[in-house]
Amino acid sequence: MDKQTDFVLRTIEERGIKFIRLWFTDVIGTLKSVAIAPAEVEGAFAEGVGIDGSAIEGLTRSFEADVLVHPDPTTFQILPWRGTEDPTARMFCDIATPDGAPGVADPRNVLKRTLARAGDRGFTFYTHPEVEFYLLKSSKFGKNGPEPVDQAGYFDNVPGGTAHDFRRRSVRMLEDLGISVEFSHHEAGPGQNEIDLRYADALTMADNIMTFRTVVKEVAIEQGVYATFMPKPLQGQPGSGMHTHLSLFEGDANAFYEAGAEYQLSKIGRQFIAGLLRHAPEITAVTNQFVNSYKRLWGGDEAPSFVTWGHNNRSALVRVPLYKPNKGQSSRVEYRAIDSAANPYLAFSLLLAAGLKGIEEGYELPAEAEDNVWSLNDAERRALGYNQLPASLDHALSLMEDSELVAETLGEHVFNYVLKNKRQEWKEYRAQVTPFELRSNLEML
Repeated sequence: MDKQTDFVLRTIEERGIKFIRLWFTDVIGTLKSVAIAPAEVEGAFAEGVGIDGSAIEGLTRSFEADVLVHPDPTTFQILPWRGTEDPTARMFCDIATPDGAPGVADPRNVLKRTLARAGDRGFTFYTHPEVEFYLLKSSKFGKNGPEPVDQAGYFDNVPGGTAHDFRRRSVRMLEDLGISVEFSHHEAGPGQNEIDLRYADALTMADNIMTFRTVVKEVAIEQGVYATFMPKPLQGQPGSGMHTHLSLFEGDANAFYEAGAEYQLSKIGRQFIAGLLRHAPEITAVTNQFVNSYKRLWGGDEAPSFVTWGHNNRSALVRVPLYKPNKGQSSRVEYRAIDSAANPYLAFSLLLAAGLKGIEEGYELPAEAEDNVWSLNDAERRALGYNQLPASLDHALSLMEDSELVAETLGEHVFNYVLKNKRQEWKEYRAQVTPFELRSNLEML
C-alpha cells in the first residue's frame, strides 16, 4: 500500500468520514458520482468499483456496459459543504474496462494520453483559468428572461451585495478543498462574477474546474440564488468565458520564455501559438460545445470571433499578456475562446495537441493583430488574413469532422460520440419555432 492510499484510509477513520463519493465525468463534462461506505474504500483502491457504463453519456456501448471506476487517492478531499453531520469526502476516478485497460471514453484518460505525449517531449503543461458565471435570482424565468441578482458591472463594489458574500464563501470553500484562488470580482454583466484559479498542471486543473462548478452550485443553493455556467444566459449582456492561460515547462524552466526576444516569447512559445491559431476552428466544437456558445462568440463584449493573436490585445483569440520584468517563469499565452461550460479534460487535451502540433511541425506565427479586430470591417479583416471562428455549432461540427488532429487526440469513440451528440442538439435547435420568429412573422405574414 503506498503512502497516499494509507493516508486516505487513516484520514477516513480518524475524521469519522461516513461516505466517500467517487467522481468522474461523462463525455459532455457532466459530473457523475457514486457513494461508497468507508469499509469499501480499500477494495475500491485494489479492484475498482463496478458501474453500468451504458447508462452514462458516451461512456460505453450497450454491449460492453460494465466498467470499473478506480479512485485516485491524490484527489481525496473532505467536502466542506457537508458539515459535521455525516462527513463526506470525494475522490476523482479513472475509468477502466474489466480487463484493466483504460476506458477509451473516459475524458480524464483522454487528457492523460495527451499529457503523456507532451511528457515524451519533455514538457509539462500548466493552465490557469479565469472562470465566469452568472448569479440569478432563480432558475425560473419569465418573458423578460432570467433575472440577475444585481445590476452591478465590472469590478463594482456593491455594499451588502449578494455577490460579495457569495464570492467570499466560495473562495473559502475552494481553499478548504486545496484549490488556490488568485482573484475574484464582479464581472461586466449584471449578476456576473469571475473567480480565477491559481495555475496548476492541466490534469489537476481539470479536476479543480469540475470541483469549482460543484462548489459554486452548492454555495448558490445555500444562499438561495442560482448559479449558471451557460455561455450566454442574458440577451444583450456579456457571455461567460473561461479565458485560460497556458504554459509549457521543461523541468523548472518555462519553455515559453526567452530573455531579449520580442515580448520575451521563445521560438517554442511562438510555434505553440501558431498551432493554436491554425487548429482553432476545428477544435471549437469542443471548446465551445453548445448551441448557446456561439451566441457568446458572436455577441461582442470581448468574446473573440476571429483567429488572431496579439500582445495584450483583448480583441484577439490568443493574447500574450504583459511581461513582468524579472519574472520569466510567468511567461504564458491566453486562449480566449473557451467558455465556462466546456469539458475541461477534452478542451485542455485539444489546446495542448494544437500547440504541440505547431512545435512539431515548426509552424510560422503570422503577424500579430495590433488593431481592435472588432472595429474592422469584413474587407479589412480579409485583407489582413484574419479568418473567423465557426459561426454556429453546425459550422464547428463540420470543421471538426474533417480534423485529423481532433480525431487522433480524442480517440475514435469520443470523437464519434461528440459528433453524434452535438448533431442531435443542433437538429433539435433548428427544428424549434423561436419567440423571435413569432414576434417577427406571426402578425405580419
